Amino acid sequence: MKLSTRLTLLLLAITALVALAVGTFAVSASSRGQYATLDSSINAVAAAGEGHPVSALARALNVVQQDNLDLNLVLIDSSGTVTRVTQSEVPLSAAPTLANATSSLNGIRASANLPGFRFRSIPAGGGSYLLIAGSTVLIAEHVHELVVTTVLVGLGAAVLIFVLARLAIARELSTIERLVGFATRVAEGDLDESVPAPSGSRDLRELQRALEHMVAVLRETIELEKAATATMQRFIGDASHELRTPLTVIKGYAEMLAGGGADAEQRQRALERVRKEVARMDTLVADLLFLAEVAELRGAPLGTFNASEILSASLHDFTLDHPTRVVDAEIEPDVALAGRVDFFERLLNNAFANIARHTGSSDPVRVSLRTEAARARLVIEDGGPGMPGDAYGAAPGSFQRFDPSRSRTTGGSGLGMSIMADVAASMHGHLGTAASDLGGLKLSFDFPRP
Repeated sequence: MKLSTRLTLLLLAITALVALAVGTFAVSASSRGQYATLDSSINAVAAAGEGHPVSALARALNVVQQDNLDLNLVLIDSSGTVTRVTQSEVPLSAAPTLANATSSLNGIRASANLPGFRFRSIPAGGGSYLLIAGSTVLIAEHVHELVVTTVLVGLGAAVLIFVLARLAIARELSTIERLVGFATRVAEGDLDESVPAPSGSRDLRELQRALEHMVAVLRETIELEKAATATMQRFIGDASHELRTPLTVIKGYAEMLAGGGADAEQRQRALERVRKEVARMDTLVADLLFLAEVAELRGAPLGTFNASEILSASLHDFTLDHPTRVVDAEIEPDVALAGRVDFFERLLNNAFANIARHTGSSDPVRVSLRTEAARARLVIEDGGPGMPGDAYGAAPGSFQRFDPSRSRTTGGSGLGMSIMADVAASMHGHLGTAASDLGGLKLSFDFPRP
C-alpha cells in the first residue's frame, strides 16, 4: 500500500473516531438528559403525595393534570389488585405487581415485567400503593434517530476529509517517500548513506534534521552496544566460573558420600562443606539478581529520603556488632538524597561488611556525611590493610578481587564493590577509592542533592 493511501486512510480513521467519540458523547448526554427529565417528573408527582397517604392519589393526580405530565398512575391494593387511574400516550404493557410497588418505595426503578417503563411508588393508605410510571419508548426512538444522524454526519465528514487529505499531501509525498526509503535503508544497516537534501514544508525539513540526528545517535548506540556486549560476555564468563567452582565441590563431595566409603567424621565434614558452598551460591545468585534489579530500574523516577538517619542507624548497628573498634563519625543532620532507600541501605551494608571482613577487629573506622553546595559527599574509611596501590581509583568490575591474596572464603564473590558502584550510579552519583590516612581503604561517594 502506498504511503499516500496509508496517510489518507489514517486521517480517515482519525476523523471517523473523532466523529464517533463526539456522536457517542452527544447521544449519551441527550439520553441522560431525557432520562433525568422523566425521573424528575416522576419524583415531582411522588413528592406531592408522599407523606400524605390518605390524599396521596388526589395530590398526585392534581400535579399530573396541572403540569400536563404524560405519566401512568396505577393504584395497587394490598391484595395486588391493579386500578389504572390515568393513562399516558404509551400505556403500561402489563399490569404492575405488588412487588413492583414495594421495591420502588425508595426510588425510581425499572423491571423486566414492565419493559420500556421507569416507575416509583408511594403509600396511598389502607395498605395500598400509588405507582407512577413513565414510558421510555420516546426516549429510545429519539436516541435511535440521533445515532443515525451522527453516523451520517460522521460518514460525510470522513469522505470530505478523505478528499481534502489527498489534495493536501500530494505535493509532499515525493519528499516523504525519499525520506522513508532512506530510513528503510538505515534500518537494513546502511549507516553510511547521506540524508536526502531538505525540501518541502517546514515539517519535512524538521523530519530531515531529525533523521540526520537519529543516524548519528544510532551510530553511537551501535558502538556502545558493542562495548556493552563485550562487557556482558565477560560478566557471563566470570559468573559461570564463580558458579562452577562451588558446583564442582558439591559434586565431588556428593560422589564421595554416594560411594559409602567415608566414616562418620568425613561425612559430617563433607556435609558441612556442601552447606557452605550452597550458602555461597545462594549469596552469589542474590547479588546477581540485585545487580540486575539496579540496572533495570536505572533511569526510573527517584524518591527522596533522609540519608543522615539511615547512615546513623547503620553505623549504630555496626558499632554494636563490633564493640572493640574505634568509630569516628561526623554526620551532618537532615541530608536528603534522591534514590531508593533499600538500595542505599544495601550500599551501606556492603561497605561495613567489607570492613568487618577485611580488617582487624580493633582497626579504626571513620565515617562522614556532609553537603557541599549542590552535592552530598559520603566517606567511609578504615584502618585495615587496604588494597594494592594500583587498585585505587580504578572503576570496580564484577567478580573483581583487588587483593589476589584474598580467597573466596574471605574475599566474597567480588560483587560487593560493583554493587556499591551501581547503586551510586542509580542515584546519579559515583564511587571513588583512595588510600586512607588511617592506613586502609577510603570509599568516597558523591551524590547530587535533590
